[in-house]
Amino acid sequence: MKILITGFTPFGGEKINPSYEAVKLLDDVIAGAKIIKLEIPTVFRKSIEALDKAIKSEKPDIVMCIGQAGGRFEISIERIAINIDDARIADNEGNVPIDETIYPDGENAYFSNLPIKAMVKKIRENNIPANVSNTAGTFVCNHIMYGLLYLINKKYPDIKGGFIHVPFIPEQVMDKRNMPYMTLDEIVNGLTYAIEAVVENKEDIKLSCGKIC
Repeated sequence: MKILITGFTPFGGEKINPSYEAVKLLDDVIAGAKIIKLEIPTVFRKSIEALDKAIKSEKPDIVMCIGQAGGRFEISIERIAINIDDARIADNEGNVPIDETIYPDGENAYFSNLPIKAMVKKIRENNIPANVSNTAGTFVCNHIMYGLLYLINKKYPDIKGGFIHVPFIPEQVMDKRNMPYMTLDEIVNGLTYAIEAVVENKEDIKLSCGKIC
């Protein structure tokens, strides 16, 4: 089995991005699966182009994209991506799409086909906070998740894929009062457990991860 794991370049004035910092530290083999690591640009369109190129080249069985979600306390396994770009800030090339459809021929939304609740359970069992998230935002994280699931729907039906958000790491919150964070080691371990759960579970499990609002 081969798993492609991506992380983003820094954006929004940050000097590092914990998504790729963690991806770089993952073992090269996890639960018997070969791990392929890729840094992708925090840029609309170009991120999907880079991902598609890597999928064509590596031919992975599973693709997991990782992104930064400053302000979150836990590792967030994303359930759904929506067909809209609505940027609050510019990407790394100055693009600020507002209310733009990502793919006109795509569905309004796509759901991850990873065992998201099994992933949450495995991470929690190892004492790292995790939950299912029902919004990947409307910036480049949602953009790449939607792009991945669009590509799976249109071109790569045998691939499983999804997205994980990770919190800030300590050095990012030194000047951000009361901002939550997670150590880089915890993030690396959490992603490792998530990968193990994907390898171990062909079907998802039943687990209460819903939210009232």
